[in-house]
Amino acid sequence: AGAVRAPLSGPAEPPARCVCYGLGRFGRCPNARYQLAFLLLLLDELRVPPARCALFDPAFSAREAAALRALGLCLLPDNEEGKHGVGDSATLFYMVHCGKALYNNLLWSNWSPAALSKLVIIGNSFRGIQERLLSRILERDYSYIAKVLKGVEEVALPSHPRYLDTFNDTSVHWFPLDKLQELSPEVWDCVEEPMYQDCEDLEIIRKGE
Repeated sequence: AGAVRAPLSGPAEPPARCVCYGLGRFGRCPNARYQLAFLLLLLDELRVPPARCALFDPAFSAREAAALRALGLCLLPDNEEGKHGVGDSATLFYMVHCGKALYNNLLWSNWSPAALSKLVIIGNSFRGIQERLLSRILERDYSYIAKVLKGVEEVALPSHPRYLDTFNDTSVHWFPLDKLQELSPEVWDCVEEPMYQDCEDLEIIRKGE
């Protein structure tokens, strides 16, 4: 958990709350339990009260939801599809192994230098996404990830042989305001909501599904 604090020790405002997407069936899956344990360690390390951490996964069972509430965590009532605005609060988004559309939706929902500078994302490496996708696919289907690549800082979580499958390809991402302000003004002009109509491999459960 200390590896996450290091990138946040600069001038940026530390996270005051946390949103967790895609944790998975931790009642059945050991990797999901490890991810939940790490989330709890992070909240303690960053001094974010559990009551200021909200989670959503459409796969949660009633017993898993009750267990999360017993830990003092909150559950989001609806499927936001990752479209969560930070408002005035610096926010940590814990999104280990989530689909690319969730990251793209989150960026779209906070598409301004002021808002993005309040985000910290723990999730799949943006560099890795860039390396694995053809440029035309990245720019067509996940345009907000593509446009922010020059405005993001990224540090990979240290690898551990016991947890290679749990946190592989996981990085800490943050968006320094000075880097965002160096991007072309045209980057901020397009704020069209992502629709993914031509996306062949959409890794997201839509609201209502």
